Amino acid sequence: MDLLSVLGLVVAVGSIVAGQVLEGGRVASIVQPTALLIVIGGTTGAVMLQYPMATFLRSVRMLPWVLQPPAIDPEAVIGQVLRWSTTARHSGLLALEDQIEEQNDPLLRRGLQLLVDGTEPAKLRLTLEREVAATEHRDLQAARVLESAGGYAPTIGILGAVLGLIHVMENLADPSKLGSGIAVAFVATIYGVGSANLFFLPVANKMKAIVRERAALQDLMVEGLVAIAEGENPRLIEDRLRSAIVAS
Repeated sequence: MDLLSVLGLVVAVGSIVAGQVLEGGRVASIVQPTALLIVIGGTTGAVMLQYPMATFLRSVRMLPWVLQPPAIDPEAVIGQVLRWSTTARHSGLLALEDQIEEQNDPLLRRGLQLLVDGTEPAKLRLTLEREVAATEHRDLQAARVLESAGGYAPTIGILGAVLGLIHVMENLADPSKLGSGIAVAFVATIYGVGSANLFFLPVANKMKAIVRERAALQDLMVEGLVAIAEGENPRLIEDRLRSAIVAS
């Protein structure tokens, strides 16, 4: 669990609610289901129109990363590569075949299979780097779904406010309803601007940062697998991978 993300959301929303109360307002005044429906529904529809279904669904599946990011541990990768390197030097590349099914990462399974099949180092690198680049591109596109939502939400919020004001204008004959009606109308603007700057844009930026960190870790995996294919000494492989971490 990423406690900083949870704390950040609580602090952001809590500060706004606390400010409303300190100014003498009521929390109930900014709780308007209709305005929420307009903003969230309109924003969701807009991004669904902009992106293919596969990209939209990928973005939804990646949302939990904000609170539970995937494990990114370069030291674990280095240790695993060194164990494979030692096994390969002592027993040959075919000895790694038993390790293929044990891997949860598709890239590692693919890389080990290519190693066992005796793929040349240059071709191994090219194949795996293309897979890393393709995965990074898909994940960044999915993160941009939230970024786009952050662009649409404020405008949809203004649209909701205008719709509310239209309703107010229809009731000009009853002055007692004007003040509360206008207040309700502008809640949609709060939801639009608030959701964009407190949720959509921060989440999109965090997702993009995680995607880049994962891509860097996968590059490390590729470097290690290529070093094994080249038959390097495990000690040299360790130096090579640690220098790659520093460089990134």
